[in-house]
Amino acid sequence: MGMTPSRFANAIGRMAQMSLAQRGTLLCWVPVCLALGIGTYFALRFEPSPPQLAALGSLALALAVVAARASEALSPVFMAVALVVLGVLLASWRAHDVAEPVLGWRYYGPVEGRVIAIDRSQSDAARLTLDQVRLSRVSPARTPTRVRISLHGNAAGSIVPVPGLRVMTTAHLSPPSGPVEPGGFDFQRHAWFIRLGAVGYTRTPVLGVAAASETDVDLIVFRLRMAMSARIREVLPGDLGSVAAAITTGDRSTISAETLTHLRISNLAHLLAISGLHMGLLTAVVFGALRIFLAALPFVALRFPTRSIAAIGALGAASLYLALSGGNVATQRAFIMVAVALGALIIGRRALSLRAVAVAATVVLFLRPEALLGPGFQMSFAATTALVAVFNWLRERQDFEIPKPLRPVFAVFVSSSVAGLATAPIAAAHFNAVAHYGLIANLLSVPLMGILVIPAAVAAFALAPLGAEALGLWVMGAGLRWILAVAAWVSALDGARGFVVAPQSAVLPLLAIGFFMLLLWQGRLRYAGAIVMILAGAMWFAAHRPTVLIADTGGLAGVMTPQGRALSKAKGAGFVARNWLENDGDGTHQVAAATRDHRLPLVHLSGKRAIAAFEGCDRPTIVVSTMTVSDPFPNCLIFDADKLSQTGAIALWQTSYGLRLQTARSASGDRLWTRWPQGDPPFVSGQYVRISPTNLP
Repeated sequence: MGMTPSRFANAIGRMAQMSLAQRGTLLCWVPVCLALGIGTYFALRFEPSPPQLAALGSLALALAVVAARASEALSPVFMAVALVVLGVLLASWRAHDVAEPVLGWRYYGPVEGRVIAIDRSQSDAARLTLDQVRLSRVSPARTPTRVRISLHGNAAGSIVPVPGLRVMTTAHLSPPSGPVEPGGFDFQRHAWFIRLGAVGYTRTPVLGVAAASETDVDLIVFRLRMAMSARIREVLPGDLGSVAAAITTGDRSTISAETLTHLRISNLAHLLAISGLHMGLLTAVVFGALRIFLAALPFVALRFPTRSIAAIGALGAASLYLALSGGNVATQRAFIMVAVALGALIIGRRALSLRAVAVAATVVLFLRPEALLGPGFQMSFAATTALVAVFNWLRERQDFEIPKPLRPVFAVFVSSSVAGLATAPIAAAHFNAVAHYGLIANLLSVPLMGILVIPAAVAAFALAPLGAEALGLWVMGAGLRWILAVAAWVSALDGARGFVVAPQSAVLPLLAIGFFMLLLWQGRLRYAGAIVMILAGAMWFAAHRPTVLIADTGGLAGVMTPQGRALSKAKGAGFVARNWLENDGDGTHQVAAATRDHRLPLVHLSGKRAIAAFEGCDRPTIVVSTMTVSDPFPNCLIFDADKLSQTGAIALWQTSYGLRLQTARSASGDRLWTRWPQGDPPFVSGQYVRISPTNLP
């Protein structure tokens, strides 16, 4: 039966009532709609053309006009769609705005540039980021704006890097690499948005060729940060000073790999990132101190709005902290959230509300749409949203009362528990690990950050002009000594860290949609959010990994076995191996994974000698080679360096029809940040390979 006019009118009426019921939370849906549009842009397998973008812009404008003239019930629907379209346009504009040259080949030769960042790689090597780059025999139009070089061997101790110092060395450079497997983390995309056009390493000494310039404000602040970091490490030697420097200046370049491992396993690594926790604690300390000071001055307290004045002072302190800590994306995000909260205090509104969080998220997405894809943005706003919602709910409960002496303990417990639960799925999806005792570690450490570490850091900064900063740093070190001891103890417990399989790409978006429906929607339909979250969890639980993985260089292959993935070699391609095993939810090291046996006919050829000694295949066999294999060996399905350069990493999935092939090229698509060769690739996603496991006795 068709819908009668009366039924249609009733349906429209119910939709209108449902829309009107959301009036109190409409602002909170703005960043959600923007995020849907931004996520759609990054999920595309092609780059929208100028005519397509113009059409989308016209559509967004038309929808906004219709929303402005529509009824109160229908206006939010049109505006929501307009915001989704706007999200696509924002992400596209940002992707084009950050466009810089990317190195298109492997380069070995002289590299000259100015030091603008100093950090450490995952292999614990010192690493320099250079701008104003010069490469031998490379035109300026093709020279990357920024390159990042790891210092190995003789290069590691050749100079003491100084921000702004112009240096020169001989280095190996290559374009940023693509995903280590189809659908995996795309470093090419990440590098594109930080304007990084080449990465590499050097083993030769790094020489200073020109003194640091004093005219660049950013570099002046950078040098001040590094000077502060050096002074902190002078007062607090070892990892204690390195962690203190990371918390105050954002400089993590001297923290040992062992300490980083302890912090990660115990779920305390977030204490190193200058984000919402640090910015919130700092502003809270400054705000509280200023209010107490102003309250002690009767003339001021009786005539002026001391709360607003204290909030302005705290905002100034947050701005200074933003500059001195390096102003990375996480710190900028935290500053925006704090600025919104303090702005609410200045005008007499509630500081922490879902609307304030929504405004902060909207600002971040407008400034850096790509932040949506990072774990920092996702975890920060998930934790903040959940905390605000839970504490608002507790505040509204008339029958819920905690004895006053227990309120601080209860607040810490609830904060750690809620934030941990809200961020656990995101952390597990991005890092494939779960800290089983993370709640214990945070309950024992986070309160000390607020009570001792951050106030001592503020005191050290205030005492620095008097030359007495060592006193504040000594107190800060006492608190950090406890935190590092907790991290070492928790990380040594049996089963401290578990590993989980990487979820499908749709899992996190579904979890987010379900989370916001459950939290923001007004009415019984909100409980559908729980169903969506359960569906996402079921998809994650049912996730299975590729039978075969092949690196984009041909340098490594891996076959899934009942014991875990068997790798083709015990050394080399360590980054790829670590990512594969982590995505499998496997905590095994590469050396152990290389000892596993598998039943799939697969041969890995590494180097000219291996290719020269290869005699062919007596049955259908997968052959992976680090170099081009020119001879057409019968029965051999060859994945060599030449073919893999056109497809990227490859995954093969076991099905009843054979092995189904998937390439990184098809998963990533043709985007601004990809550099695929022209022409059709030798393999395409969806084709099947007729290869069966070896029949072992």
